[in-house]
Amino acid sequence: MAPPAQAPQPASQPPETKPPMTNGMMVLRLIRFTAIGLILMLLGALGYMQWFRPGSLSPDRAGGLVTAAEMQIGGPFALTDHTGRAVTDQTYRGRWMVLFFGFTHCPDVCPTELATVAEALGALGPDAGRVAPLFVSIDPERDTPAALAQYVTLYDPRLTGLTGTAEQVSVAARAYRVFYRKVEPPGSSTYLMDHSALTYLMDPDGRLAAIFRPGTTATDMAAAIKAHIARRGG
Repeated sequence: MAPPAQAPQPASQPPETKPPMTNGMMVLRLIRFTAIGLILMLLGALGYMQWFRPGSLSPDRAGGLVTAAEMQIGGPFALTDHTGRAVTDQTYRGRWMVLFFGFTHCPDVCPTELATVAEALGALGPDAGRVAPLFVSIDPERDTPAALAQYVTLYDPRLTGLTGTAEQVSVAARAYRVFYRKVEPPGSSTYLMDHSALTYLMDPDGRLAAIFRPGTTATDMAAAIKAHIARRGG
């Protein structure tokens, strides 16, 4: 009797290999990663807009001015001015405070914005007497009262420099939602300060009246301050 026939064995399959990536596939992958990046940027922008959301901004705008209706910015601070005098936010009650946070070793933004404030003071005429322009240092390690006294007079004798301990500066910065951090460039023997660069206008009661974006012209700043003073009647 003949042995039963053996069932044919299936041919062995070669291991799966991924097809080589073509130029078209590389382009599609690049597009996909770019789209993801744009989505992340959009989410970041939406977060920024939520902080400066249109619902919290009044429609009263002039040039680079943003007037605020509900934004909780400002608060108590205790610092030292460039003459060595201890001051608080109450020291400036009854006057319009114009505040900018920066540092004396700033290479570009601070000089530009302080020059704008100084020029705006000149354009205000008699109304400049109602304004207290303040430069608040976020680098108390180097910005002593003496260093600030030298620095602020380069721009305008009416400008007051403020400094304090690291904790005092931190309290003031938090009240105004100011971001800052020390940056040490590789190979450098010194450091810089990374910081936000908004200028704040506070009314005589210490409430936020306006925020000026970096790049606001002195003309627009002066016109906006004049408008706020006139609206309040002083």
